Amino acid sequence: MATPKKVVVIGGGTGTYTILLGLKKFKFNISVIVSMTDSGGSNRVIRDEFGLLPTSDIRQAMVALASEDVDDLYRKLFTYRYHQGTGLNGMTFGNLFMLALTDILGSQKIALKETCRLLGVKGKILPVTYDNSQLLARYDNGKQVLGEHFIDEPTEEFAQHKIIELETIPLATANPEAVTALLEADIIVFAPGDLYTSLLSNIIVKGIREAILKSKGKKIYIVNLMTKHGQTNHFKASDFCSELSKFLKGHNPDFILINESLKLSKQIAKRYEEEQSEVVVDDLDEHWENLAGTKIIRKDFTAKEVYEKAKGDKLVRSLVRHDSKTLANTIHLISTGKI
Repeated sequence: MATPKKVVVIGGGTGTYTILLGLKKFKFNISVIVSMTDSGGSNRVIRDEFGLLPTSDIRQAMVALASEDVDDLYRKLFTYRYHQGTGLNGMTFGNLFMLALTDILGSQKIALKETCRLLGVKGKILPVTYDNSQLLARYDNGKQVLGEHFIDEPTEEFAQHKIIELETIPLATANPEAVTALLEADIIVFAPGDLYTSLLSNIIVKGIREAILKSKGKKIYIVNLMTKHGQTNHFKASDFCSELSKFLKGHNPDFILINESLKLSKQIAKRYEEEQSEVVVDDLDEHWENLAGTKIIRKDFTAKEVYEKAKGDKLVRSLVRHDSKTLANTIHLISTGKI
């Protein structure tokens, strides 16, 4: 029997969650490297009041990779968000569970591993770092913003400007397990999501970029479906790819997966217009000279259902998302050399 291919997904949030849902259907050896700079929503409480690392992206990855044998009620419980009262409003049960377990066991690292065991997680969930750092963004107006939440949902003063530099304060050093996973990977997937706060926030952690570039694994980048106001205003596909390349010291991924066409209903289009988000335009053929050695794969990667926020969720969430099955099938074909 062939040894399962080692697939490492880098990201955070719903984009990573979507990919993991599909990948676990295949016989992959899965690891997911999760951003640790989240400072919004319930993570603000976890960081500011308890001095712990954020757990929301970790919790989403756990739920995505939870064993099929685990009762669906546990998945619903871990994603349940309190929406009444004042103290708990906006908090998720899963985050509170891991908070309590950390107190019981005396270690957040052990608590995360025990939660994975309880959920029968199929794969490794690896915080990109265990250092307590904040994300710092510098903009083209010469000013800077500290804190992932304020970068993710900036004031209008900053929302009109482009991020040109990103770093962690203080400097964060990579989790050794994450570095090992990247070096041993057969496939490295750069997940869609908030470009700077979910994806690139991982790559800037000391030791991660070096491991990615040293790894012999095939690199796959999944381009976002929509732009995000304040981060990727008016970005086209080539802009997303050039930013990833910039943070990888000029290196391009081996494969780029981009949605073929996206038609929004009038209702959804109006809601995105209110958020000042746009469909990402595929202009990659116009920038082919900048994508040397990269194979572009175009398919209908869009999920048919539209996602709504849970009650009590105070953060901006994507309504239109990728289809987990189509993404996973494509990654599987790449892993077997059929693409």
